[in-house]
Amino acid sequence: MTTKTAAPYALYAPSALRALCALLACAPAFAQTTPAASTPSSALTLYGVVDLGVRQASGLSAANAPAPGSSRSLGSGIHTTSRWGVRGTEDLGGGLRALFNLESGLNADTGAPANSSKYFDRASWVGLQGGWGTVALGRQTTTLADAISPVDPLAMRFASFNPNIGVTALSQHGLGIEYGSAGANSGSYRLDNSIKYTGRFGGFTARAMLGLGEVASQTSPLSSRGVGLAYADGGFTVSGAVQNFKDANLRSLDGATLGAAYQWGTVRLAANAGRSKAQTGAATHTEQRVLSAGATWAALPLLDLTATYYKVDRERTGSADDGYGRMVAFAEYKLSRRTRVYAELDHTRWRNGFQGAANKRTASGVSAGVMHSF
Repeated sequence: MTTKTAAPYALYAPSALRALCALLACAPAFAQTTPAASTPSSALTLYGVVDLGVRQASGLSAANAPAPGSSRSLGSGIHTTSRWGVRGTEDLGGGLRALFNLESGLNADTGAPANSSKYFDRASWVGLQGGWGTVALGRQTTTLADAISPVDPLAMRFASFNPNIGVTALSQHGLGIEYGSAGANSGSYRLDNSIKYTGRFGGFTARAMLGLGEVASQTSPLSSRGVGLAYADGGFTVSGAVQNFKDANLRSLDGATLGAAYQWGTVRLAANAGRSKAQTGAATHTEQRVLSAGATWAALPLLDLTATYYKVDRERTGSADDGYGRMVAFAEYKLSRRTRVYAELDHTRWRNGFQGAANKRTASGVSAGVMHSF
């Protein structure tokens, strides 16, 4: 979900950072944790994740793209995407609350922002919450991304390498076209200028999203519509969503996902199926499907072991069908509530030349690192 792009914010960062620093300086004045018996009228929280790991790969570049040789790198976000953010809430009375969230991705290995064109690339929204649910306005994740989160076999780890995040939830759809108001032609995991409703009723969570394209004198180009529904009861979760995206020429990208997870004692089982079909030209299309399954075993109170498999199939007009299979294994040891060390192994087998003629037919990697949240 992140790209290693470094560009200065010379045009706007100084004033933005000064204002934010002034805001955060007041943070201690707001209670961030309080006894259950009392609720603060307002709260402000600074939070984030810093994740860095050493990685050795064969058949993959440092950015995890197919490559003819090997690579060695210090990578950011192998376990969890490095980011920082600020969120806040205010009690308006009568059961109504105001909410906001600003979040920015970070390449922790260089200190550069993950997105050179958006300061708060991961979240920038404000909303209202009541007993009827939450309405949020701004840049936020799609219903596909929300639906994947509780049922991904890898638990959303290794975002830049995880096919459920990249392909099913369209973070890296590889189509080279901007679908929806994503602000980029590389993926549609988050949308600008969007309105999203989230309601929780018993074990059910319902979502509906409308993305406004904001193309001059037109309403449909770059627009998006999506709905999602999830149910959780005890250790069982099922989650699904569908979303439609338009490009500037009114070509459609339709995405769908459905998955389930079950916590059985010390073992978590998860599986998901995702599909997207995009119009890429007047008479051309690309269809991609992802099947995934995996298990996480709490082998010790502080040690989790995860093994997963992802199968990706691609069909394109005028081209042979191709795809790949990917196995990923994770070991995670908790040093504290906020700090974890981890090791990762992966193997990818490309099918029918998906990787390109100049690159290896298989790829593998090994990683080890530390993740700290605050």
